[in-house]
Amino acid sequence: MKQIIFSLLATSLLMVACDSKKKDGASEKKEAMSSATDNKAEKNRQTALASIMAINAHDADAVLKEATPDCMDLGDGTMPPTKGMESVKASLKAWFAAFPDVKGEDFEALSNADGSKIIVLATWSGTFKNDFMGMKATGKAYTKIKDGDILTFDENGKVTSHGYVQNSMTYMNAVGAVMPK
Repeated sequence: MKQIIFSLLATSLLMVACDSKKKDGASEKKEAMSSATDNKAEKNRQTALASIMAINAHDADAVLKEATPDCMDLGDGTMPPTKGMESVKASLKAWFAAFPDVKGEDFEALSNADGSKIIVLATWSGTFKNDFMGMKATGKAYTKIKDGDILTFDENGKVTSHGYVQNSMTYMNAVGAVMPK
């Protein structure tokens, strides 16, 4: 009788131990997946920061270094998106020409859980020194405007779209721009 009880007890302990190992394996797999997601999110945060910070260097190629060829600039949603790398690059260069001293500071990047969307918060300043999209330069500056740039990433860590939170008119009103008729 003692042997039967001992055998049942030993078998029960063995089953619990095996089940525990299965759970540990599942936990390890879940932790590995979580770690991979965290690494992807961190890589995308760093890419987003580098992209937005490249605006300070007025380097359109560096801003778009990790963008897909068919990337889009969604702006603030009030205008149709700019589609394709070359069109987005041309828009950036036009902005750099109009605001040659554009500068961001106090950068902070935040991501959603899987790192597919990153928002880079910053404070922006610049002076409207050259005409832009039919608007005459005023020589006036916008200063300390807080904005958030939203970048969307594909599975390969490439930027597929960019948008921003602040309405474009915030900048243009601050510099006294007059919209063309």
